[in-house]
Amino acid sequence: MIRSGVPDGALIECWSRQPAWAGYDKTVHELSIALSILEVAEEEMQRRGNVAVEAIYLKVGPLSGVVKEALLSAYELAREQTPFACSRLVIEDMPIVIFCSRCGTERPARSVQELRCAQCDAPADQIIHGRELQLAALELAE
Repeated sequence: MIRSGVPDGALIECWSRQPAWAGYDKTVHELSIALSILEVAEEEMQRRGNVAVEAIYLKVGPLSGVVKEALLSAYELAREQTPFACSRLVIEDMPIVIFCSRCGTERPARSVQELRCAQCDAPADQIIHGRELQLAALELAE
């Protein structure tokens, strides 16, 4: 709990005005993910001789369980007072791709709610892409 000069009573009063804790749970989830991303990036940065990282590129699928906006916000917080304080997080949204046995090939799904072939409307046999939460690249300073 960060108290940063706020009296305990004021902090409790502020929290008591919140209508639900659901958003808090999601933010904590994304914060732990952001911290893990920075851990992996720091290992790679050290492996390359402590070269500065200008950007971290992620691939995130809609079935990954990650909310993009919450992750971006959590990243802003997690990078403070680290070697990544000036680096940016770039998130590429990945589509849901399924294997359709009727078409015999990979096809986009209709939507997150309808895992059916967008071409022939057959139910998905297998999800090929859409669950990703992948550190795709680091942009290093020259």
